[in-house]
Amino acid sequence: MSEFPNLDGAYRKCVSLADSHYENFPVAKMVPKKIRKHVAAIYAFARTADDIADENHDTVAADAPSRISELKRFGEQLDIDDPGRMEKNWRWIFEAVNDTVRKFDIPKGLLLDLLSAFEQDVSKKRYSDFPELLDYCRRSANPVGRLVLILHGMRDEKLFQYSDDICSALQLANFWQDMGIDRGKNRIYVPQSDWRGADEAELMGKSATERVREIVKFECERTEQMFASGERLIRSLPFPLKLEIKITVAGGRSILKKIASQNYDTLSKRPSLGFIDKIKLLFSALAQ
Repeated sequence: MSEFPNLDGAYRKCVSLADSHYENFPVAKMVPKKIRKHVAAIYAFARTADDIADENHDTVAADAPSRISELKRFGEQLDIDDPGRMEKNWRWIFEAVNDTVRKFDIPKGLLLDLLSAFEQDVSKKRYSDFPELLDYCRRSANPVGRLVLILHGMRDEKLFQYSDDICSALQLANFWQDMGIDRGKNRIYVPQSDWRGADEAELMGKSATERVREIVKFECERTEQMFASGERLIRSLPFPLKLEIKITVAGGRSILKKIASQNYDTLSKRPSLGFIDKIKLLFSALAQ
């Protein structure tokens, strides 16, 4: 017997999860009511997979195989139509996600790409060059933007490309913002081809050297160019999604400005947006 007597129960739990993480996923609040539960279902899928991959990161070396195995079992639920055959802990997610996939003719490859990126994050800690890092972004971030567009009835390839630029830029901005945090996870997202003679000790120091500041400055400038390219998406979006994406892009760019304001040292202090910053972003987006 299903844990939920009907599909609505599964969707309600997805919406509850999205609501509880409002700061990380405000789109679930801004989209039209008729698709809100479907956006929340996608969020529940991605959030749970990310938790499997990244929880207790300090023990990754010992249990990486078990995490990857669990992610594979998680992904296999996408191919199960009978809720009674789904793993109990995840049944509510896949009752909702599989229903959403059917109703919106969503390519499962987008969801599998997300899982592929989460699996990679378990074991891969260094990137040789920028194309390799962008390939990670293609699977870890870009599917989310494409899924949101599909749920809004948009499948134009040019819009997908603009969305990819925004999503990859947001992912990259987060990397440069979180260098100090990633140090504790033994992760360096700065591509090795951009190290300019620096070594791992320098890129994982307690504070940024002049060389590391120059590296981060270069990465931030490259990320800003991607935001500039992707913002062309905004004019094609319906309200209120237009407003939400405008705020999201402005937020990503504000992070880059915060990084610049502390002279590109994110090893000693993580830049973040405060309440006043967020209010300014909202009013700016409304004014435009």
